[in-house]
Amino acid sequence: MKLLKLIPDNTDIKFLRLRVPFYVVSMLLMAASLALMFTKGLNLGVDFVGGQMIRVTFVQTQEAPVGELRETVGKLGYGEPIIQQFGKPNAVSIRMKLPEGADVNIGLANEMTSRITTTIKAAHPDARIDGVDSVSGKVSGELFKTGMQALLAAMVAISLYIWIRFEWQFGVGALFALVHDVTLTLGMFALTQMEFDLNIVAAILTLIGYSLNDTIVVYDRIRENLKKYRRMPMPELLDLSVNETLSRTIVTSLSVLITLAALLILGPNVIFGFTAAIFLGIFVGTYSSVYMSAPILIWLKVTSASFVPVETKLDQQERLARGQV
Repeated sequence: MKLLKLIPDNTDIKFLRLRVPFYVVSMLLMAASLALMFTKGLNLGVDFVGGQMIRVTFVQTQEAPVGELRETVGKLGYGEPIIQQFGKPNAVSIRMKLPEGADVNIGLANEMTSRITTTIKAAHPDARIDGVDSVSGKVSGELFKTGMQALLAAMVAISLYIWIRFEWQFGVGALFALVHDVTLTLGMFALTQMEFDLNIVAAILTLIGYSLNDTIVVYDRIRENLKKYRRMPMPELLDLSVNETLSRTIVTSLSVLITLAALLILGPNVIFGFTAAIFLGIFVGTYSSVYMSAPILIWLKVTSASFVPVETKLDQQERLARGQV
């Protein structure tokens, strides 16, 4: 039985012919994403701006009615609640952002908490309020700062690894591709105003690792071909390398995207932002491996000589002494 191949072995797509237009489009999208982040900002969640966490146990049911709770609390006008199971199936935690003006008037937060707990008890007589915890804005601000530092540290560490593993130009190319992927993902959250919390930071760290993996596969093939085809023009060599890894790239990315699409459509609302971040990140990361990290090597002056050891005067004398030209 003949196996199905999505990408034929003799694929010869001239990706590098369009490198300049694609770079221009990518730079414009990055600029637009940065502009959105500075103008509209990110819709930071409770983890980063502070809020109230209400712990509730439903003593007469085996599993908490999360869907009903989300609808009931959402109708109160305090924004979309974050509701998760807490320890047992019949226990949940409800996290809410602080209402406007709560940083000045503490009574607003207490009023919101009281109204939410009263509404829950009225709708669910078996609900037991186990406690109310406050997340201060100062602690949350430090958490946001730490999360951003983690993203930056991951990107720098990855670039240093590629620099040591290959050449410095490859490290610069990988770092630029990662900045491109992360910037566009953050731009999507600024545009849609989906909630940005610790789950999204985890998603971005995940897509950084995925993008790196795809980039290293392409870079490794480029390095092999640089040693094999010393006289081939650089654009042709990059096209050859990308085409040789295209089957692996498409199959891997497509498999993950199909799974993520199913989660986006059928999955719960709690993980929608997380799934959307990874979905866009993988799509953009696959694109950047072809049109960001590979073409930049041309402008960084990578040639076949980049992997040829430099011959010292002593090496030259020994070669001449052996009668080698």
